[in-house]
Amino acid sequence: MPIDCGLLRRSLVLGSALLYWTGVIIHAVRLRARIGRSPNIQPRGLRESFLWTGWFLVIAGWIGQPFIMKHYACGTLFSFIRFFFHPVGVVFGVLLAACGHIGTLWCYSALGDSWRIGINKNELTTLVKNGPYRFVRHPIYLFQMLILTGMLFLLPTLFSFVILLIHFISTRLKASDEEAYLMGIHGSAYRDYLSRTGRLLPHWLSLRQIFRRN
Repeated sequence: MPIDCGLLRRSLVLGSALLYWTGVIIHAVRLRARIGRSPNIQPRGLRESFLWTGWFLVIAGWIGQPFIMKHYACGTLFSFIRFFFHPVGVVFGVLLAACGHIGTLWCYSALGDSWRIGINKNELTTLVKNGPYRFVRHPIYLFQMLILTGMLFLLPTLFSFVILLIHFISTRLKASDEEAYLMGIHGSAYRDYLSRTGRLLPHWLSLRQIFRRN
């Protein structure tokens, strides 16, 4: 059940990509002005360079797919999921993306001057445990996945699925590196934090804290 990748769907995907990465650039420039140095934008070492390649593929695919799909039909892979092709599916995709964008701003606010893109092992950063970081160790990656899942609803193609898969693999590797770095500089404090939070989804202890407050 292929469908036309119409202008509305393609425009929403392109607009989401431009909004997100323009926001990242603006945030990086503002933070550089506050802290007086780059927030680790350049990769350090072979492993981080490899991860940067993954990010580049995600960004290029996210921005480029609306232009590519102008000439193709959507839905060959997901034709059995009718929800993708219903107008409600478009609304659901937009809502997922909106939640991801708002959640990213929440993360920026919680991190403050501790926000970094890469890892500098010679830098001592603050262990942030407020905002979404009370429940999840890497909420920015979680919210990125929400946005990309929304893009999958808007352009239900193998291309969208591959972008989401590359992002998931890259974030798993990067999250592991970040946790090793934070464990090295924060020791037992980070080990305790690790035991109470989930990597990408809330740990049951975090959920219990939410229910207790309610």
